[in-house]
Amino acid sequence: MKPTINVAETVAPDGATFRLCSHDGEFFLYMNERQVMSTTMTHSELLLADLGCDFRDGRKNPRILIGGLGLGFSLRRCLELGGSDARIEVAELLPEIIVWNRECLAGLNDGILADQRTQVIEGDVYPLIKAAAKKASPYDAILLDVDDGPSSLLQPGNARIYRREGLQTIKRALTSGGRVAFWAATAEPGLLRDLRQTGFTVEELAVAKHPRAKQKRHRIYLAEKRD
Repeated sequence: MKPTINVAETVAPDGATFRLCSHDGEFFLYMNERQVMSTTMTHSELLLADLGCDFRDGRKNPRILIGGLGLGFSLRRCLELGGSDARIEVAELLPEIIVWNRECLAGLNDGILADQRTQVIEGDVYPLIKAAAKKASPYDAILLDVDDGPSSLLQPGNARIYRREGLQTIKRALTSGGRVAFWAATAEPGLLRDLRQTGFTVEELAVAKHPRAKQKRHRIYLAEKRD
């Protein structure tokens, strides 16, 4: 049996331990003892980008913000969907995650990080959303995969994203017809309600871990600005 190798490790500001492990050519990202991402289970990360970047009005040269680099799969799909003149910003709170993507993934993400359309920003995603809302430089899509949902935060500071004020800020940070997509580990009826009350057109989509999974425990909340 091939061993699991601990490739790298870091401690987040809130004390959580993040580890990058490899096994049989695949990579796995853990927070404490819980696996949060891997190169073997990418279905929901890709779907987040597919839904968030499904611009039905045919808009060109979209500006996209991704909250959380993870293992790069949402970024990869955004680059595929966005076209040659897309602008994609990725906010990653942990600098070590950025380094691991550049140096530890056996060349997996070298191309997408070096792509001229990609800008990786070390730090919290929320200040970027606030800046876009204040400076009238809105995004066409915002993809948020920073928590297991508002009822299960990975970083306590992310609570402000899901409050009414945060959702209103997100709305102001979007173009007309722009979309925000939230990934959640389970159903979040409060988020669905609050998005609707903020004035978004909202869909709740049940998502499986992989295409052949029988159960769809995860959720993506897709909200569109229509004013």
